[in-house]
Amino acid sequence: MRVIHADLHIHTCLSPCAELEMSPKRIVDEALSKGLDMIAICDHNSGENLAAVIEAAHPTSLVVLPGMEITSKEEVHIAGLFGNLGDAARIQALIYEHLEGENDEAAFGLQVVVEADGTVAEFNNRLLIGATDLSLEHIVEAIHSHNGLAVAAHIDREGFGIIGQLGFIPADLSLDALEVSSRMSLKEAAATFEQYGHYPFLRSSDAHVLRDIGKGHTPLSVEEVSFAELKMALKSENGRGVCYEE
Repeated sequence: MRVIHADLHIHTCLSPCAELEMSPKRIVDEALSKGLDMIAICDHNSGENLAAVIEAAHPTSLVVLPGMEITSKEEVHIAGLFGNLGDAARIQALIYEHLEGENDEAAFGLQVVVEADGTVAEFNNRLLIGATDLSLEHIVEAIHSHNGLAVAAHIDREGFGIIGQLGFIPADLSLDALEVSSRMSLKEAAATFEQYGHYPFLRSSDAHVLRDIGKGHTPLSVEEVSFAELKMALKSENGRGVCYEE
């Protein structure tokens, strides 16, 4: 067993609120410089830069998980983490069916689809910053039906966090983990949200600029750096788990 460091919520230049410096190679270089072993790319309601970041990391030891930060009709952010691009692509197709509107670049920013080397491929014109018409329950079920992990994003933040939006976490919502931001340690999260202690906690950066990558990360005790091991760690299976004391 070994301890790895994972930052499972990073945006690319596809998210309109992220800086254009968030290109695949620069994200990979920054993550490696911060000593991270695993990252997940979670752009708003889209996964069109996932393959590019995975390709950029291919010659390195960094493991990149495909993910997506999905906005429910209640305006709650749920991060879906997946084991392969196929599952992420199928979730993207579902999200696009339930996402209305067109991006206003002047108001929200550019949504840049890039190649692994940062070359601009195209601009996404969907309103990625908007909310889908899918309920929280529907989104969590859809993530699970595509073999993913459903994580309530930044629950310590008022805006778009599930507690900030609803005031509570529904008891019948089958989340796999709760995420806190870099403003709170994992020990503080466990104490602050003691009533939700039956969930594992993750600490992520939600980075929109390069310097924030790794600012929040989670130590995990696993045998190897993989999605399968992450799933086991969140279930505390066979000695795997989140390292709250590190």
